Amino acid sequence: MGGVQRALAELEPGARGSVSEVVGGEVPAVARRLADLGFVPGAVVEVVRRAPLRDPVVYRVKDYEVCLRRAQAACVYVVEGQP
Repeated sequence: MGGVQRALAELEPGARGSVSEVVGGEVPAVARRLADLGFVPGAVVEVVRRAPLRDPVVYRVKDYEVCLRRAQAACVYVVEGQP
């Protein structure tokens, strides 16, 4: 992949990257839900905007926007700058 892998929660508005993996930690249902929302390996994600207190954050994945809390976004790892 060539880039640095980072948690989606670390990206600033305007940044985009390609999903490299989704982890659920102790709650595998979280990873399943994120996959259902379109956060699957290879999907391009863009950070659209964040709330004034930095949580939640709106992301564009596929053709739609989805709002996630930082704890959920920390389960998604992306390679920044990919497509």
